[in-house]
Formats: sequence, C-alpha cells, structure tokens
Amino acid sequence: MKPDGVPRPAGGTSSEVTTRERVLAVVVEHGPVTSGAVARVLGLTAAAVRRHLDAMAAEGLVTGRDARPGPERRGPGRPPKEFVATRRASAPAGDRDGHADLAVDLLHHLAATAGRAGVRAYAEHRAHELRERYAPEVRAAGPEVTDRARALAGALGRDGFAASARPVDTGTGVAAVQLCQGRCPVQHAAAAFPELCEAETEAFSELLGVGTRRLATLGAGGRVCTTHVPTAPPDHDRPTQHHPAQQRSAQHGTTTSGAPRRAPGPAARRTPSSPEGPRG
Repeated sequence: MKPDGVPRPAGGTSSEVTTRERVLAVVVEHGPVTSGAVARVLGLTAAAVRRHLDAMAAEGLVTGRDARPGPERRGPGRPPKEFVATRRASAPAGDRDGHADLAVDLLHHLAATAGRAGVRAYAEHRAHELRERYAPEVRAAGPEVTDRARALAGALGRDGFAASARPVDTGTGVAAVQLCQGRCPVQHAAAAFPELCEAETEAFSELLGVGTRRLATLGAGGRVCTTHVPTAPPDHDRPTQHHPAQQRSAQHGTTTSGAPRRAPGPAARRTPSSPEGPRG
C-alpha cells in the first residue's frame, strides 16, 4: 500500500509506481482531464499516460467519460475521454484506517455534551488555525483576488488538499475563480457535521477579502469541494455568503465602504457554473 492508502499495482516497479502516483495526482487535482492533457503536464507520452489510466480505471481509482464537445474538439472520430478520480482515490487515508470513524464519534460526543454550538466552536477553532497558517502566503500574493486565490490553492495543495484555482465563465459577465479541492482530510466528518465546511468557507472569505460561496463539497457527495470566488469588487458581486464584515454592514443597509446597499440585479441571483454541473 502507498503511505496515503491508495493501493500500489501488484508487481509494479518503483518507477512505474512513481509515474502512476503522479498521473493520479494530476487527475485528482485537475479532473476532468484528458490523457493528452495529463501527458502535457507531466512531460510524458499520451500512450504511457493512457496505460496508467486504463489500469487505474480497472481498479476503480479513476473513471472515464466522453469529453464534452467544444470549439477545440473538432474533426471526425470519437471524442477523447476525460478522467476524474473516484471517491476511493480522493478519500483521505483516515477514511480507510479507522481514524475517520473515531473523529466522527468524537464529534457526535461533543454534540451530545455541548450541543451543536460546541461543534461550531471546534469548527471555528480549526478554521482560525487555517487562516493563521495561510495568511502570510496569501498576503504576499498582493491585492488581486485571483492572485490570492492561486496562492491559497498552492498552500492547500502542499497540505494534501489537491487544490487548484481556475477562472470560470459564470454567464453573468462577472469575473470569478473556482477554488477546487480534490481531497479533504475531514471529508468523513464533514458529511455528518457541515459546520466544518461552513467555517472553512468563512476562513476563505476572510483570507481572500471577498464573500465566497460553496457550490459543492466532498462531504456532501460532490466529486470535489468547489468554492465560488468573485474577483469583481464587492459592490458589483454580492454572493449569498459573506464574511463577517459584509454581514454586519448588510444589517445596516450599507456596503463595507459605507455606501448605500444596492439591490442585486438578475445576474447576481444566478448560480455560477461549476465542475459539478448545473445546479438546480
């Protein structure tokens, strides 16, 4: 077994295992992704990548589907396959070694003895530690929200979250980035206690300086944790979930700068697109 619990291929050489792990890491972080795109990221041949993807698909670590048609996919023939990691590949090691069950049991005990307020207090404590750990790197990225989101994704990625920050077209004319996390160390616990995800989202808002909104989470059954990050100034993009300063100003009918609050137009009420597909 690998240290993180993903099975090694039987009889594989050390170099094959290393390449396989690199291929899987790209799929977890960037999926859905084609074998050609993985090959470009890793500097490998498409044939070598397809061999690893086929083997991992047989083991249930990735799954493939026909790529959606687009302007870059023209010409005859069957469309290429896009690969995504399965929940087995995305799950943290704790979900397989019993630690996840212990964490959930402890949170249930906390809820029974201190109520959901106790769970929220723990979630906020954990989010505070996250803010303290990532704040220097995010601040160093400068004032632009896109740059800060990329810095946050890089920090999360080094901590094993398989994170990425991607510009998206929301269809509203409002610039935005989607912060995606392909792994979550508390995925099992977050399924029972969404307070963990809510506190983390608020921490992202404070780190990035804009109101963010969670579109999907691994704990709720999503393929990735997806956070919508508007890159326009707050006066032009008002997501449903705000950081505390925005919430306080909203109660008084003003913006954080003291200007009168404007009613959101139709564009602000539309749900942005995400890798999870359209939201109902």
